[in-house]
Amino acid sequence: MNQETRIKKIAEITKREKEHGRQDIPWKDSLEPMAVFLIPLEYLVYNKYNGRILSRTKSLEMQGYKIDAASKEGKNLIEKLLMDSNPSRNKQTLESINKMGQEKVGIITRDGIIIDGNRRAMLLNKLDKYDYFKTVVLDVTLEENPLEIEKLETTYQMGEDEKLGYKAIEKYLKSKLLYQRKISVEKIADWMGEDISKVKEYLSVMDVMDEYLDYLGCKGIYTQLDEREDQFISLTRWLEAFYGENSSKAFDGYTDSDVDDLKIISFDYIRAIYEGKEFRNIGYGLRDNHFFGDKRIWASFRDFHFKKIDSIKNAERKIDFKSDNLEAHLRDRDAKYFESTKNKEGESFLEENIRIHKQQLQNKKSANEPSKLVNTASDALNAINQKNPSFSSSDVSVGLELISEKVVSMITVNSPDKILSQVVKILKSITLGKNSSLKKHMLVKVLEIEKIVASIKKDIQ
Repeated sequence: MNQETRIKKIAEITKREKEHGRQDIPWKDSLEPMAVFLIPLEYLVYNKYNGRILSRTKSLEMQGYKIDAASKEGKNLIEKLLMDSNPSRNKQTLESINKMGQEKVGIITRDGIIIDGNRRAMLLNKLDKYDYFKTVVLDVTLEENPLEIEKLETTYQMGEDEKLGYKAIEKYLKSKLLYQRKISVEKIADWMGEDISKVKEYLSVMDVMDEYLDYLGCKGIYTQLDEREDQFISLTRWLEAFYGENSSKAFDGYTDSDVDDLKIISFDYIRAIYEGKEFRNIGYGLRDNHFFGDKRIWASFRDFHFKKIDSIKNAERKIDFKSDNLEAHLRDRDAKYFESTKNKEGESFLEENIRIHKQQLQNKKSANEPSKLVNTASDALNAINQKNPSFSSSDVSVGLELISEKVVSMITVNSPDKILSQVVKILKSITLGKNSSLKKHMLVKVLEIEKIVASIKKDIQ
């Protein structure tokens, strides 16, 4: 049914049929009591830019899909998107409608575009027992007064009762699209029932979200933002605080280039949908509470990450933008990305890196509690499995040597006598092998020890 036919048939109903009550509608800055009619469901067209599915339809259009909401294919697609937007709530509402019928009145334009009530109309369409939609009919089409309809739609879609049923991303995207239409932040805040500061936050977070999608090579594919809201909010606040190179919450002497690294690393964690509380260790709070607050810890965390991540990204398959289900394809690709970060024991290097540097951060906080740190170090050494093949690796050997040197230097400060006792124990524990070349090397060391011992003996006497 084309637009002209819909207009004609809906107009006939509003002129001929009796009203089914009146509903106050916010229209042109005042509440207007408008007549409610029963309009056949077949005369209605879903709004493909309904706030509940905005991220989905925009993502599809970015792929090149042309969604004709008035066609059978478009109708079926939008119904699926609406149903998938919140399956549990839709099931609950469907049961209620089946028993009680449509309780909340909708709003449509005179050509049948649903401004408020897309989800209700979709659920009515799924039940054979209903043929009509109880609705107010605005005396305009979407094209005739787009700004006023946008205002009305936003007021209803983003009202406090409706927000609960929306995916988190939708409010950010809605704010962005309104702002791109040159609608002021003040008006957006008024329409959405939010504080001006909150809308500014939505716009800032959306900017970071868009940058993240560009980083992934998924510009405009907003489905890639699902389940990541908290992490994006945190990252946006860090970037606002750190850029400019004058934050007291970051390590001394940091630069905007360091902040760029923080952003890229955070994007890699966000892609893995890394748990929000753990994610905050990267840059949340006062200087002593996160990695970016300590130059040494940050450098170690950053270098560990980039060393590991490069090979993983280089091995990734390219995105298939022609996929029949790009959302599922990208979700599977992200899942494989996370799997590729795991070792044989099933721990992701993302988790390992956080764990290691959390401990370093905790050790720094415990700097004035030496007994606590000594016990922690002792527990860590006792936990080493010396039978593991990797125990013989050069990295482990070098690490143990460094630990030994550090321990010796610390003991020397307090008690040279204890150092000598340790030396005696070490010398007694040496077992000579049969390798002649090794013996020659050891003999050189023994002669060096004799000279050092003679020097110490002379000083003591």
